[in-house]
Amino acid sequence: MTHARQHHIQVVAHRGASEDAPEHTLAAYRKAIEDGADALECDVRLTADGHLVCVHDRRVNRTSNGRGAVSALELADLAALDFGSHKTRDSWRGRDEEPDWEHRPEDREETSVLTLERLLELVADAGRRVELAIETKHPTRWAGQVEERLLLLLKRFGLDAPVSAAASPVRIMSFSARSLHRVRAASPTLPTVYLMQFVSPRLRDGRLPAGVRIAGPSIRIVRNHPAYIERLKAAGHQVHVWTVNEPEDVDLCAELGVDAIITNRPLAVLHRLGRRS
Repeated sequence: MTHARQHHIQVVAHRGASEDAPEHTLAAYRKAIEDGADALECDVRLTADGHLVCVHDRRVNRTSNGRGAVSALELADLAALDFGSHKTRDSWRGRDEEPDWEHRPEDREETSVLTLERLLELVADAGRRVELAIETKHPTRWAGQVEERLLLLLKRFGLDAPVSAAASPVRIMSFSARSLHRVRAASPTLPTVYLMQFVSPRLRDGRLPAGVRIAGPSIRIVRNHPAYIERLKAAGHQVHVWTVNEPEDVDLCAELGVDAIITNRPLAVLHRLGRRS
C-alpha cells in the first residue's frame, strides 16, 4: 500500500481496542497501547457525585451488568458493576480467531468502571507518547460542569494549557459546538475536534465552528462526500475520521490524506497502513 505510506496517519483506538476487549475498560486501553496505537479515544460522563467516567451511553444497561443513568449514579455505585461480563467468549463465537483477552471476573480492575483520572495515569505510565482524544457527551443534566471538571482534571496532570495545539497530547472532541466553545474559552491552546454525523449546510464549504481546527466526520460522510474532505483540507483543517474498521475504508482515508483514523481495530489498521509487519 504505497499510497498509505505517503503521509503519517495517526491510529486512534476507539474506546480502546474495543473489538478485542470490552469498550472503555482498562483491559481495552492496555491492549490498544500494547498493539501500538498512537492515541486512545474515550467518552466522558459526569457521575452524580462529580467524577468523570469513561462511558459512552447515557445509561449503563448495554455495557455493564447494572441499570440506570450514569448522571444519576455515584462512582461507588458504578464501581460495584462489571463492565466486562457482556463481552465473554460466547460473544466472539463465529469469528475466525479468538481474541487474546478473556473475561476474568476476579480481575476487578480490568473491567471495573474506568475513571478518566485512571486513564490519564495509564497514558502517563505508557513509556512512550500516547495521545488522548476525549469526547464530551451532550446533552446532559450537568451541562457546562462536564467541561469545568474536565479542565480541572487536566490541570492536575499539567495538560490543560499546552504551549501550542500541535504540542498537546490531549484533544477535546464533541458533537456539541457549545461544549467546544467552553473549552476554547477556558483553554485556547487545547485542540478541539468538531464531530459530525452529517454535514450541516452552513458548513459545506469546509468551515468549522469558530476556533476549531480539526474536523471529525463519520466514515459515512467520507464515503459519500469525498469532495467535502478535500474542502476541509483546502481550508487548512485536520481531518479525524470515525469509526474506520474495514480495510477498504482505511484505504479510502489514506487516499484522501486524512490525519487520523479512529478505529475499534488499531492493530489491523496499523497492519493495513504498513506500520506493522
